[in-house]
Formats: sequence, C-alpha cells, structure tokens
Amino acid sequence: MLLTEKMKEEAFSPSEEIIIDYMFKERENIKNKTVKQISKEIFTHPSTFIRIGKKLGFNGWIDLREAFLEEIDYLNSYFHNIDANYPFDEEDHLMTIANKMAHLNQMTITDTLSLISNEELHQATTLLQNASTIKIFAIQNNLILCHDFKAKMNRIRRKVELATVDPEYEAASCTSRTCAIVISYTGETRDTINLLPILKKRNTSILAITSIGDNTLAKYADCLLRVTTRERLYSKIGSFTLNNSISFLLDVLYACLFSKDYQKNLDYTIGVSKIFDSRKSSNKVMEELDRDK
Repeated sequence: MLLTEKMKEEAFSPSEEIIIDYMFKERENIKNKTVKQISKEIFTHPSTFIRIGKKLGFNGWIDLREAFLEEIDYLNSYFHNIDANYPFDEEDHLMTIANKMAHLNQMTITDTLSLISNEELHQATTLLQNASTIKIFAIQNNLILCHDFKAKMNRIRRKVELATVDPEYEAASCTSRTCAIVISYTGETRDTINLLPILKKRNTSILAITSIGDNTLAKYADCLLRVTTRERLYSKIGSFTLNNSISFLLDVLYACLFSKDYQKNLDYTIGVSKIFDSRKSSNKVMEELDRDK
C-alpha cells in the first residue's frame, strides 16, 4: 500500500488529522519546514508530529516526511499526459493508438528505471550470481512473462525454474543455495504470500519484484526491485505498464548477470547457437558475420 493511501485510511485523532490535511495541501512545500514552523502555522503541539510518524510505522516525523516527499515526487513524475489505465480513447485512429502505446512503453521504462538504485541492483545481481538454482514464484499471468528470462538464463548456463504446477512443493524444496524471485504487483496475493514463511524456513534468499509502498512481500524480501506503480487492479484496458515493467526488470537482471562474465558468456551463447541455428536470411541486417575469420 502506498504511504499516501495509508495516510487516508488510518484512524487519526482530530489534532493528527490537521497535520495530515496540511501535508496533502502543502505537499512539496513541507520539505524545508521545521516542526516548530508548521506547529505555529496550524496551532498543533510538536509531539503530535512524532506520534503520527510512529503510528504510520516510522521512527518519527523526519522519516515520515522524507518517505512522503519521495512518494509524492514519484507520483508527480513521467505520466503527465497519459493514463496508464486508459492510454487511448474510443475515438482514436489506429496510428494514434500506436503512437500512444509507444509513448506509454517509453514512459514505463523511464519510470521503472527511476525506481532502481545501484545498491539494490548490485545486491540482486549478487543473489542471482551466488545461487545454484533460481526459482520464480508468481501468479500465472506474471509467470508467462518469465519464460523468456528463463530461456536467456539457461543459455548462459544458469538454472532457472518456474513454479507453475505445485508452488508449495517448489518452495519447500528450496535450499540456502536457491534464490527465489517472487513477483507480485500488490505484494499481498494470498497464494504467493503463503509461500514466504516456507522460503524463510528454508533459508532461501527472496528477491521481490513488487509495487512501491509497504506490503507483506516487501517485508519478507532480502532484496527489493520496484515495478512502475500506476495501474489500478482491474479498472483498466490492460496490464500494459505492469507487464512492461516486469519484463524490463528481468532483462536488466539477465544483462547484469551476463556482464559478470561477459566474454565467456558471449562466446558460449554464440558457440552453442552456431551448432543448431541454421537459419538464413537475405536481409543484410540479419546476416551473420563469420566470427572465426
């Protein structure tokens, strides 16, 4: 759940509600204001700020303010002229739809990239690099997106398995040498969440791919990668941004792992492909160069 959503749903006292309303009204303007300054503006006691922070799960006001400003900054970014839920209109011509979908895809990649930090990406790559087996857990729609990732990883001799039939058994068979990639947009999908205590009991590393904000999956994860969080659950034309965001993150993970032994992986994938790929093309762009000459 987004912090801004939690702030709207949490039960606050009248004095706390005044501060919450102030935060939503002033938004970015609270960045350089002290508790003392705000207290004078809205006639509240400074201790109320600390109480609100702790009620929302933070150490105090400063942590709450920073998390609030970070979320507001994210929600204000990129998707200004396009609705992720309804990216095109009923009266749009075909090429207009095509252009709007291209813009949506571009915004999705940029948006997802903004959510990646060097530290998190390094940690995720290390978890995958050290794992003897990588298992992916997700609902069926998201698992479909993972088949290409599995194929690419297998071509650099990395064992990837998709938990498609019996996720509970797959979770119970994990070990400390397994890295579990767990994908859930809400981070609260019941069947997926039920696997987390099993994975923890097996000392399995959990790499979570989920939305921004607080959720159960994020709490269990050893490493977090966030997907673009712009879509509603079902009031939409399709899961365009979610699917593109997940696919982009999986491509990034594959590329980062590939880079750890770049030349060896490149030589191996090309060498194996030469053995079985006998396709020919009259298109010069697709024509293979003889790398042995």
